[in-house]
Amino acid sequence: MIDSVSRDDERAFETTLRPRTLAEYVGQGQVKANLEVFLAAARMRREPLDHVLLYGPPGLGKTTLAHVIAAEMRAPIRVASGPSIEKTGDLAAILTNLEEGEILFLDEIHRLGATLEEILYPAMEDRVLDLVVGSGPAARTVRLDLPRFTIIGATTRFGLLSPPLRDRFGIVHRLGYYETDELASVALRSAGILGVALEAGGAAEIARRSRGTPRITNRLLRRVRDFVQVEGHSSIAAGAAAAALERLQVDRFGLDEIDRRLLGTIVDKFDGGPVGLATLAAAVGEDRGTLEEIYEPYLLQIGFLDRTSRGRRATRRAREHLGRQDRTRLF
Repeated sequence: MIDSVSRDDERAFETTLRPRTLAEYVGQGQVKANLEVFLAAARMRREPLDHVLLYGPPGLGKTTLAHVIAAEMRAPIRVASGPSIEKTGDLAAILTNLEEGEILFLDEIHRLGATLEEILYPAMEDRVLDLVVGSGPAARTVRLDLPRFTIIGATTRFGLLSPPLRDRFGIVHRLGYYETDELASVALRSAGILGVALEAGGAAEIARRSRGTPRITNRLLRRVRDFVQVEGHSSIAAGAAAAALERLQVDRFGLDEIDRRLLGTIVDKFDGGPVGLATLAAAVGEDRGTLEEIYEPYLLQIGFLDRTSRGRRATRRAREHLGRQDRTRLF
């Protein structure tokens, strides 16, 4: 329930709830304020927007923001992802088919290969495409002019982007986790689109357990709606939302069963830590990458987990939440 990565069965639902303008986009206040200036300036000059790089944890609205930028620029948008582009010919075909002013959204841009990045450098900087035709002694280089376009790159792993690629983005923004009141606004807006009667208390209850992530807010709203509808309630109040979320095993901090098992394993089996990630993954029966990319960031953010050079350690706050006595007080 609290996985912030988009699932195939949710994409149509997310598209329905996606805001169309910056005014409708909730949260990321500083990012929005800056983008409003950049978009207005580009429209005044009648030029495409400079290349944009959006990074941050999954589920915070990078894809949504890319579509909002396209709508604000009144430009068509073409969507591709790093893992889906394997050959230089694939990227060349995408670039040569772009229209004047079109936006190319590259999701998971950090997963582009080094050879593909080399093609992007002149395309982004000089709007030309250098292709090698033929092989061996007969090989020659052909340069093609490209129309003015904008690349919007999105990544959850900013550090994996090569410095030359990062430097070619004129606008770089990090999307951070949302505050509870912002997530409550997301829930109320989504409920209005879905035709669900959501009270302010119910929205706040869902928001508190959403791990600072709008995607999780919308997911929990859908599931809470199911419980409330079956139980015959006319609206989602705070008590009904809390009861439904407890049945979903999402507690008041937004932790699910795997979070609690992860922390409980550190406390009970490894005396609070530190414990290495590989050992911890084996102990809880989860993939190492899943723990590191999905569960750890939020636990670190709320102060339940410490990441040290010797491994992971559960904090006193985590012990208190789990109802474990802090053993350090016994000595």
